[in-house]
Amino acid sequence: MGSWRVTVTDHRRRSGGRPQGRPEGPLARRDGLEVHGRDGELSCVEAAGRVRWRRPCPGRPNAAHLSADRVLVTTDSFDYTAWGHLGPALLLDLADGTPVAELRGERAAALGGGRFALGLEGYDAFDTWAYDRDGTLVDSWRSYGHYVVGSGLRVVETDRRRPTASRVVRLLPGGRIERGPLLADPQAPEPLVLPDGTLLVLDAGTLRAVGRDLDDAVLAELHPLAPDRQHRFTGSLHRTGDRLDVSLVERHPTRMGAYTTHAWRLELHPPHRGRADVPPHRGRADAPPAQVSIAQRN
Repeated sequence: MGSWRVTVTDHRRRSGGRPQGRPEGPLARRDGLEVHGRDGELSCVEAAGRVRWRRPCPGRPNAAHLSADRVLVTTDSFDYTAWGHLGPALLLDLADGTPVAELRGERAAALGGGRFALGLEGYDAFDTWAYDRDGTLVDSWRSYGHYVVGSGLRVVETDRRRPTASRVVRLLPGGRIERGPLLADPQAPEPLVLPDGTLLVLDAGTLRAVGRDLDDAVLAELHPLAPDRQHRFTGSLHRTGDRLDVSLVERHPTRMGAYTTHAWRLELHPPHRGRADVPPHRGRADAPPAQVSIAQRN
């Protein structure tokens, strides 16, 4: 992992804000095709705006993943069940929307060649399954979280347990797991992937970097959270060019519907050969901007 660095350029705290829901727009797009979803319906739209197909959906579509001639759609159910609002995961033919298989899972990733990874956490489940283009199970792992395709299939695990056993791991053929760094947050938000494959992980208020080899280091301690406070915070990362926006939305411990938003703006600096690393920033994030670095762990 190279020595990525960041400069904290702004930090603000304001009342209000709340965790964001699913963003508007297509669930997925590729080569001029867009997959859209609304309550009870899925559709595929071509670049010119012509609807290629439209199909009923037994729930609320929340995400779609495209792989070759297949699309996998995860959904929320209309009714509350033993699995909360978990709905079926629908594997469809991308050409005409024909159903291929109905699966079960909460998060997914496209693996190429019409194959997908699909995962579920809850009760006794903490699992990821790999399916081929026909919906046939071909592999499985005891791991679940945010999936990152590239350098194999990496997972930023989210076990929702305290103390957490979540790690950043790589899933290997035959159900094997290469285990990387232990995380502090049992529900880390979705990571960002930098051009060299480095993952930026917001881990309990600390910005960390995890390389392709699962080596990790601290970028900046923005707002470190004690274990008994982590459940009140929801984080997010957003990158625009060399700018990184980080937010933590804090739910008030006693006042229902009251939130506080902590927001940082950082500048990303790519690795430079021959430049010495700078120790990670451990001061207040609202102090004057200072450069901080990732030092590779041996």
